Amino acid sequence: MITAAQFWEWVIKSLILILVLTGGFAYVTLYERKVLARIQARVGPNRAGPFGLLQPVADGIKLIFKEELTPAGADKLLFTLAPVITVIPALVVTAVIPWGETITLFGKTYTLYLTDVNVAILYIMAVTSISVYGITLAGWSSNNKYATLGGLRATAQMISYELALGLSFVGPILLTGSMSMLEIVRAQQGLWFIFLQPAGFVLFLAASLAEVNRAPFDMPEAEQELTAGYHAEYSGMKFALFFMAEYIKMIAVSMIGATLFLGGYLSPLAMLSGLPVIGWLFASGPHWLFLKVVVWLFFMIWVRATLPRIRYDRLMQLGWKIMFPLGLVNVIVTAAVVVLAGG
Repeated sequence: MITAAQFWEWVIKSLILILVLTGGFAYVTLYERKVLARIQARVGPNRAGPFGLLQPVADGIKLIFKEELTPAGADKLLFTLAPVITVIPALVVTAVIPWGETITLFGKTYTLYLTDVNVAILYIMAVTSISVYGITLAGWSSNNKYATLGGLRATAQMISYELALGLSFVGPILLTGSMSMLEIVRAQQGLWFIFLQPAGFVLFLAASLAEVNRAPFDMPEAEQELTAGYHAEYSGMKFALFFMAEYIKMIAVSMIGATLFLGGYLSPLAMLSGLPVIGWLFASGPHWLFLKVVVWLFFMIWVRATLPRIRYDRLMQLGWKIMFPLGLVNVIVTAAVVVLAGG
């Protein structure tokens, strides 16, 4: 039976997580624009606030006050629901990711994670697969040929790459003997799984880019072919929700990847945590997870700035003919090594 104190603790943690993700998404957009500008020898946003720091606020206000148009031939209910169906899974998928072990406040110890379930990986796979419904419905309900094509592409792409993504999860599960994200982090205290699972890491990296429709796998919103893809008919706050979902998904996959392969909240410099005054900086905690997520996001932005969009048939070939077989081989080899090493 859950107590009132546990309930309110869960509510407060949920609100903090939602605020971090919704606030974080706004500044990931600024981070991306600044990084892209530096790569392309430009300045980037620098008008709204000092160093352009208020640019996300200005963009948000602009989108709130934009007129919302619904096409005459659209299915109005699904057209309105689609952005919501896309953004909610992006928010709730992070519920099983631990930010740290425990923290003591006012003499009471609190855990630094929302929940620790022994089927966390299954939960992540189930929730991430729901977001494709929102994109597909957005394309279909718009009653627009370009939007429908974008929705169909998104469906085919996500289904193709979910197989490789699922197989990349199996390596850390076999090495840990658990599907709990907390147990996976604890199992990496001696050595991060990126060194034991390099093939799994590369698979996850590529499949996660395809899952969140990021370059070079941004086929569902290929501007040159499909105007704007599945959200061609959206404007105002509905468009903002799609925008929000994409960047929150970027943060979510970065958190999942950092937890599975980069030790999550574990510090690589834990041996220096005993130093006076600055020792806490080297101790394991949420700040290390944050740093790893920022580096992962930088890589995603760097890929967008560097690589051209690949052709749709090549995208499918990569998913089915290269990544899927590679994932199967990685699982078989990992399972054999675990069994031979004594489980």
